[in-house]
Amino acid sequence: MDDSSFEAMASEIEGLLGIDRTRHERYSFVTRAVRGYGDRPDATGAVSYPIYQSATFAHPRLHESTGFAYGRCGNPTVLELENTIAMLEGGLKALAFCSGMAAISCIIKLFKQGDVVLVSDDLYGGTHRLFQDVYAARYGIEFRPVDFTDLEAVESACSGPIAAFFVETPTNPMMKVSDIAALAELAHAQDALLIVDNTFLTCYFQRPLDLGADLVVYSGTKYLCGHNDCICGFVVIRDDKLLERVFMDYMSEGDALGPFDAWLMLRSLKTLPLRLDAQEERAKKICAFLKTHPNVTRVLYVGDPDHPDYELSCKQTTGFGAMISFDVDSVERAEQVLEKTKLITFAESLGGAESLITYPAVQTHGSVPEEKRLALGLTDKLLRLSVGLEDADDLIADLEQALS
Repeated sequence: MDDSSFEAMASEIEGLLGIDRTRHERYSFVTRAVRGYGDRPDATGAVSYPIYQSATFAHPRLHESTGFAYGRCGNPTVLELENTIAMLEGGLKALAFCSGMAAISCIIKLFKQGDVVLVSDDLYGGTHRLFQDVYAARYGIEFRPVDFTDLEAVESACSGPIAAFFVETPTNPMMKVSDIAALAELAHAQDALLIVDNTFLTCYFQRPLDLGADLVVYSGTKYLCGHNDCICGFVVIRDDKLLERVFMDYMSEGDALGPFDAWLMLRSLKTLPLRLDAQEERAKKICAFLKTHPNVTRVLYVGDPDHPDYELSCKQTTGFGAMISFDVDSVERAEQVLEKTKLITFAESLGGAESLITYPAVQTHGSVPEEKRLALGLTDKLLRLSVGLEDADDLIADLEQALS
């Protein structure tokens, strides 16, 4: 798409490129999350941003527009959400998708047959499946796994042209932490993009764009939503040329988030800092409990001072989140925990108000070959806990009885 055609397309959605990054700079993150990006949109004075539940928008006359034309290409409620996410993340623009996987899929369309993308060696299983079974098998993009915590290994993996680094940090579920600034330097030396999946920490605890990343992706279903009631995803874009390319696919394929879900997300963002602070507080207590339990053999939590990447986390983040992975002493014990927890729910997903426990070997990483899982330390004894907002002592009591 040439510049003139993109400008014509962008003019259909007023404000698509008009994000003012300095707007609300005098306010803290907490205040910006509560108030959102935009002003009250109409004369009613509604404090809650309205849901514009419309598939299409009328034109005043030929060659004139209200700034909106068709819901697949832009909606006022969705735009307010996108602008709020971009403001909180420090990006040029955010795009809201119907799922996190849709957001990642859109980003991978930046690449072509023969391109090489370095990826975290213990990616979330759904991302691994999308990369290997769809884009590698059908479209000839190579996804080369690498341990991004080992900068020498990253340099060694950069044999020949590299199109991008796709980094989860912390990784899911092994909780490895990568040095984003160092990876940005390495990627850009290769003329490669740095893409960071920031789902576990969100822009409240970690801002990859400030550290040199080019794109940030999210499963907004998780902490950004925080209520286990809305599936969505985001891409946050740093550069206007990247926006041109990503928006073309976003608009053409129809993966945009709907207005009601956008309104749910706007509601959720208002409490994001409060929720994450409270969940982290509970996670630290639960981590301390698990480390002393005789039937627990390993605890992986980035907020644990014994975590190998703890100092790096302290350097590049303002918080540690509330995701804990832990090994128990037998496969039978793992199955027992899943069956016996009463307050903690055995279910996929994470980041919500309700605490959830999952079995990565079968659930989130069931599509990853067993040999690869085991090599990464992702065994049949590993459990992943998303700490919610219940009382910490109640959660600990539930784990105690399930582990015994």
